[in-house]
Amino acid sequence: MARFTVDPAYRAETLAVRAGQERSQFGEHGEALYLTSSFVFESAAQAARRFSGEEEGNVYARFSNPTVTMFEERLAALEGAEDCVATASGMSAIMALCLAHLKQGDHIVASNSLFGATVQLFNNILSRTGISTTFVSHTDPEQWAAAIRPETKLFFLETPSNPLTEIADIRALTAIAHAHGILVAVDNCFCTPILQRPLEMGADLVVHSATKYLDGQGRVLGGAVCGPKKLTEEVFKYLRTAGPTLSAFNAWVLLKGMETLRIRMEAQAASAARLASWLEVHPGVARVFYPGLPSHPQYELAKTQQSSGGAIVSFEVKGGREAAWQVVDHCRLLSITANLGDTKTTITHPASTTHGRITPEARAAAGIHEGLLRVAVGLEAVEDLQADLDRGLQAI
Repeated sequence: MARFTVDPAYRAETLAVRAGQERSQFGEHGEALYLTSSFVFESAAQAARRFSGEEEGNVYARFSNPTVTMFEERLAALEGAEDCVATASGMSAIMALCLAHLKQGDHIVASNSLFGATVQLFNNILSRTGISTTFVSHTDPEQWAAAIRPETKLFFLETPSNPLTEIADIRALTAIAHAHGILVAVDNCFCTPILQRPLEMGADLVVHSATKYLDGQGRVLGGAVCGPKKLTEEVFKYLRTAGPTLSAFNAWVLLKGMETLRIRMEAQAASAARLASWLEVHPGVARVFYPGLPSHPQYELAKTQQSSGGAIVSFEVKGGREAAWQVVDHCRLLSITANLGDTKTTITHPASTTHGRITPEARAAAGIHEGLLRVAVGLEAVEDLQADLDRGLQAI
């Protein structure tokens, strides 16, 4: 089989199209889809070598499949990582990372601006295993330092945050963590490696919900953990046994999505910047949250970490939940769904959807108020998005 060789000089758009591809004896131009649950060995001895890890090769689709491997190698190349382990979803990637590197009695310091399901995972599931979490300000490194205990093993953050697009200082937090022998994991879902590469800023591991921008068209679920092999190997061991496996079909769809990743991210980010500027001067809008606006509290920091402001725009309307729901219900073009990263623009009310299961106190600490709306900008004409939102804003 012929494998694509990654040249360090290749740029991101080249890697997104070519990295990871391995052609079979048939010489196919597109990536092959291997739909099989198991693999056949030439002999009993080879089977033994494969199962023991003495010989590389596919064994069983719970933890090895050529199509999934192509996805893993492509994402690793884009992130500048030595290795990548694919999982069934973004949440399973976070779970795999935590259970691979933490044990009973360990402690996590995490941002108080995490995705709602991640907060639920840390508070309600990992806590059952004796792993505790302290949530601190996303943007104040001093709070992270003050929360460290002797048993702290992991800093976990996502930047920009969901949904307020707050920017965490990756370099500052990794410096604090590494001084105490603590791992740093960054959820890079909002930016993707096209706009931000956390490993280059000192992070140890990068987590992805491939469901979002890596797919880009809202078709399949997927997740991944990227980083040095000495760290991802532990994640792989968990995957091999517990089985939160990315299917070959989903991996194939994600490979196709990644081919257009740079084109989509740049176009969607440019549209988001225009939409954010329009919202900022709209009389029905109280405040806009977008890292590409000079009014954003971490605007200068964002410029040092990201190549653009990204494609997520959040804003608060005057009038609380009733007014926010009015805006949502008057939309005829924007899709009312909590997913993001799609070519189709989506809108959601975080306080009652993505962050609806966390406590009101936790939402308040994260700055998620009842008047907040989050828009994940797609590829439609910005003028049409403005007209759709204006209909609801005028109705308040």
